[in-house]
Order: sequence, then C-alpha cells, then structure tokens
Amino acid sequence: MDAFSGSGTPSALDAALARAWVAAIAAAVTTRAAELTDLDAAIGDGDHGVNLRRGFDAAVAALAGFEADTAGAVLTKTGTTLVSKVGGASGPLYGSLFRALGKALADDPAALGAGLQAGLDAVVRLGKASPGDKTMVDALTPAVDAYVAAAPSGLAAAAAAAATAAADGAAATTPLQARKGRASYLGERSVGHQDPGATSTALIFAALADVT
Repeated sequence: MDAFSGSGTPSALDAALARAWVAAIAAAVTTRAAELTDLDAAIGDGDHGVNLRRGFDAAVAALAGFEADTAGAVLTKTGTTLVSKVGGASGPLYGSLFRALGKALADDPAALGAGLQAGLDAVVRLGKASPGDKTMVDALTPAVDAYVAAAPSGLAAAAAAAATAAADGAAATTPLQARKGRASYLGERSVGHQDPGATSTALIFAALADVT
C-alpha cells in the first residue's frame, strides 16, 4: 500500500512514517522530560521523564540498526525496547501499547485505528485501570476513540483529533483523585496534579499529529 495520497499527504502508516513518529516522540519527551519528572515528583516516584527519555532514546538507537519494511515491525521493536529499557511500571505499559499496535499493523498495515484499540486494551489488561482512575488511560481512551471516529477523514485528520483528545484527557486528570498506581497512596493529596502518564501519552499522540 502506498502511504501517500496524490497530494503528498500520508494516508497510511508505513515503516518510514513509523520511524519518524518514534523519533518525534523521543524529541518531545527530551524537550519535556523535566516537566514530566516534576509532575511525577508531585504524586509518584519523580522519575517518569528520565525513564521515558531513556526508553525512547534507546528505541531510536535500536531502530537505527534495525531493518524493517513495515510499520508493524518498527513499532513492535519500539515496544520491546521500551519494556527492556524503561524502569518501573512505565516500561511494561508503554511497551505493551507499542507491541500490541505493532502486531495489529503486522496483520493489517491499514488498521491503525484497530491497532491503537489493541494497544489500549493491552494497557488496560496490564494496569487494570479505567477512565477516571487518573492514569495514562484517561488520555489514551479518548485519543483512540477520537482517532477511530475521524479515521474516515484520513490519517492526518484522525491523528490531529486524537492529539486534541489526548491533551484534553490529560488536563482532565488534574481534579481527579488517583485510584491506581503509586499516586493512589496519596489519597486526596493526589487531587490538583495532572497525571504524568496521561501527559506523556498526550505527547505520543501530538508527535503522531506532527509527522502526518
């Protein structure tokens, strides 16, 4: 499948675009690592930005020496690298997201919406979180829903819709009391802080919108 329409706008995620997406995530995480760490310091371990930066830098390095001709292979490799390089709960969660997405795209290169849903399902199974628990799921769920709803309008429009929904979902975690993860130990003291995982999830979708 040709990943570009006649106008030069990408219409599907191919290997080159998947690599660009991962590189854009790594750049965004590097730029905002201190912010992510500050958010995590308020309600968590204080290492979210550092861990994600290490993980996505490792993913970019791993992809540089990895021959892949499909987006599925690129994203599966990304997920595997995140699992091995990112500490704490973030590695398995973000790794599962990208590995499930990569597997879905390996089965159907055009099924990015279904792949994102598979990634969400994998995160929910592993973290056992639901919307409203003040986790990455609060950004991931609306992002996937928005992508699927806008998919008939094309990849760029769907990615932009997902990015907006993810950002809104992340912001909406601020008044919530955490019910999962380390932040849940704080009880009411977790209220008033934006969830770092939801924030980094929004960065992932913003990066997709940037490269499409």
